[in-house]
Amino acid sequence: MKKFIALELVIAFMCCIAATSSAQTKITYTRHEAMIPMRDGIKLYTVYYTPDISEPVPILIQRTPYGSEDMPSPDQITYIKDMAAEGYIFVTQDIRGRYKSEGGFVMNRPILDKPGTVDESTDTYDAVEWMIHNIPNNNGNVGQLGISYPGWTTLVAAARPHPAMKAASEQATMSDLFLGDDFHHNGAFRLSYAYDYSFMEEISNVDSLFPFDHYDLYNWFLKLGPLSNANDKYFHNKLPSWNNFMQHANYDSFWQFKSPLRYVDYPRIPMLHVGGVWDQEDMMGPQIMYTKMEKLDSNNRNYICLGPWNHGQWAGGNVTKLGAYNMGSNTGEYFQKNIQKKWFDYWLKGKGDGKFSEATVFQTGSNQWKTYTTWPPKEAEHKKLYVTANGKVSFDKPTTASATAFDDYVSDPKKPVPYRSRPIEQTYGPGSRWYTWLVEDQRFVDGRPDVLTWQSDTLTEDVTITGNIIAHLFASTTGSDVDWVVKLIDVYPDQYPKEPKMSGYELMISSEVFRGRYRNSFEKPEAIVPNKVLEYKIDLHQANHTFLKGHRIMVQVQSSWFPIIDMNPQKYVPSIFNAKAADYQKATQKIYRNNMYATYIEFPEMK
Repeated sequence: MKKFIALELVIAFMCCIAATSSAQTKITYTRHEAMIPMRDGIKLYTVYYTPDISEPVPILIQRTPYGSEDMPSPDQITYIKDMAAEGYIFVTQDIRGRYKSEGGFVMNRPILDKPGTVDESTDTYDAVEWMIHNIPNNNGNVGQLGISYPGWTTLVAAARPHPAMKAASEQATMSDLFLGDDFHHNGAFRLSYAYDYSFMEEISNVDSLFPFDHYDLYNWFLKLGPLSNANDKYFHNKLPSWNNFMQHANYDSFWQFKSPLRYVDYPRIPMLHVGGVWDQEDMMGPQIMYTKMEKLDSNNRNYICLGPWNHGQWAGGNVTKLGAYNMGSNTGEYFQKNIQKKWFDYWLKGKGDGKFSEATVFQTGSNQWKTYTTWPPKEAEHKKLYVTANGKVSFDKPTTASATAFDDYVSDPKKPVPYRSRPIEQTYGPGSRWYTWLVEDQRFVDGRPDVLTWQSDTLTEDVTITGNIIAHLFASTTGSDVDWVVKLIDVYPDQYPKEPKMSGYELMISSEVFRGRYRNSFEKPEAIVPNKVLEYKIDLHQANHTFLKGHRIMVQVQSSWFPIIDMNPQKYVPSIFNAKAADYQKATQKIYRNNMYATYIEFPEMK
């Protein structure tokens, strides 16, 4: 949902410049500015470019909180240069309350569906109405796209579309802000990200960085202590989003009303969902929104594309690597030319045959683009990978009946496991490695006594996971609350001549955190009975990955991921946001592996 601050980090639609196209185009564009009136009299700042061609062309818009004034000519933006070469009208608009637009800003202002009210859907409707009547030489067809927050404004607009809006592509949109994406994952609070983003967006109407006095934020957030200290010491109740975090600790009516799961139903116009399997901010959004719409897609207008990307990486020019991971080809160029351009050309210009694959998903490991008639593919066979004795995993369920068949560790709130190698730079600060942490080599936690690891023998044949991955933890804790972090990892051979620097690399394929108090309900948390064995079902989301012959499969479990996730006190309190320093305590965590309580990873395997 964020905007990159430094130029080298900018990567969202028109406001986020990737690389300048070296190709010469025959079409030139003229820049225009307008203050477009909304139904309540508020005017929104808008920049649009028109091509110097005679035939009418479609309008392609994005709506952003990140500033439109510096939008360059579309033929200079890698992300859309292929479409610009053939002629579109490109529009970008500041949403209300941001940069040069009038009105007040509300973070993720939800659809209201009430006469006399305004929201992002009504603002988009009014903007489209003005555009089709006031921008010359348009063909009456409008499309919308955007990455991150502009992806969410696209989702909202498509949920209540103007009649002229014919197609949309939400890309890296946020979904439910309590269940997953941005601010919480399964109820666990995304501390460092929420702290940075709420300050950046709400301290003023332009993006601002919090003035940390530490470079390594692991230390800074440890010293912060209980979460109530943020308002007491720094924010002083000035940030609406932070105040909402503090006041709504559970999945109450506040979060449910804001959720797209409430107001998004069926694909009212053709929708292309786009996401990255290593998106460090909004991985779940495209997957969840596609799945929800697909249940009601009676007109075959719902499609998805997933790639080997972090947040918005497909907008770049030469997209061949993410961190140390080599994709084997320019996946950004493939998406822009073969998926995005063809999509909008068909729905807005009538070009092409309209025969789109239901799902186009890059298969990591083998580095191949794959297409599917359903997503996830129905033909996949569900397998169970069990953790077993001696740090091993097996496709065979443990047979031992011993109650002592478990592995354990002590989780200490004063010494949490970092979510990436230190130093942990400010999320959007200079030199930050935030963008690649999901593909970071997990060997940085080797030897920690508070991380459990199990792995397979060297694979003698490929194993391909395609679809939803679910962890089933049978576990106990000596505390009355607990966080579980589960990671599925591809371990490269000890000697990897193809890429020597990847020798022994531990590549995280999927991962997630789950806050134990929500094991039965996100609305009504419950204390955990100490030392009682319980099953925790944790969604590790979707992947399309081949563990190649010669690699190994690893599973890791831990109870902290700091400071991306706030430290669980491990003592149940009604609201962790009101926990006191004395509430934070050590706890012993046990992961069971016997025939009654058999911890396993469930996944669909494609042969």
